[in-house]
Amino acid sequence: MKWLGRRESSNTEEGSSGGGRGLALGGGVIGLIAAAIYLFTGIDPSALLNDVQQQQTEQTNTQPGSDPNDPQKKFVRVVLADTEDIWGQLFKQMGQTYEEPTLHFFDGAVQTQGCGFAESATGPFYCPGDRKVYIDVSFFNELESRFAAAGDFARAYVVAHEVGHHIQQLLGTSAKLERARGRVSETEYNKLSVALELQADFYAGVFAHYEESTKNVLEPGDIEEALNAANQIGDDRLQKQSTGRVEPDSFTHGTSAQRLHWFKKGYETGDVKQGDTFGEMGL
Repeated sequence: MKWLGRRESSNTEEGSSGGGRGLALGGGVIGLIAAAIYLFTGIDPSALLNDVQQQQTEQTNTQPGSDPNDPQKKFVRVVLADTEDIWGQLFKQMGQTYEEPTLHFFDGAVQTQGCGFAESATGPFYCPGDRKVYIDVSFFNELESRFAAAGDFARAYVVAHEVGHHIQQLLGTSAKLERARGRVSETEYNKLSVALELQADFYAGVFAHYEESTKNVLEPGDIEEALNAANQIGDDRLQKQSTGRVEPDSFTHGTSAQRLHWFKKGYETGDVKQGDTFGEMGL
């Protein structure tokens, strides 16, 4: 991906933010576990994370040596700027105004306003209450070393997926899922959660479509990098690696095949209207 010297978003921040509780969207491997805690026990995982925070009251989320000019952060700001341009235009075509999200960089741990306390192991996530994307760029090292998902567009896919959750917040999809909590069975809610994550993958694919067709910044192999990342972090693959077995009822993000399908559909069509993951799953 051609990104050096290009516009960087100014909608980013670093540092601490206030308290509160909620369920973050789009977290990493530990995020999958946290979601499972809620789904199968009814306990809000952010409450557990807040307990961890109280044991680490001296910890700050900006570590010594944190550098806003880190190339990884500059890259993220370029990708975020492209999402602003692309989604701004798409929302305009829909007769709406796109409200740009803030992206919050943190190191080690962060206290969000709407989703409680989270550590880097949670992975990048979106907090609907804050309308912010949270990311510790050290996750990109894990993405490459642990999940064999190397490449700059694999990283761009991660950012675009979290911005996809912001699109859901703006369009009211996240609110519908929130209203369903407690009114449907755990199994049914789990399916809704998977549909929400797959739609964020679809929106990431839509982003990739316009990165190629309007921005002209993609290079050979970029789409393959994103597809590989989607494949590597499917629920079935992660469960098989960690436990040796696959339990579909505990999926929260979708299988590798599902994540590939929806990213590819977004990329190939570029049509926001074709991202009804809920309807296609019979929900």
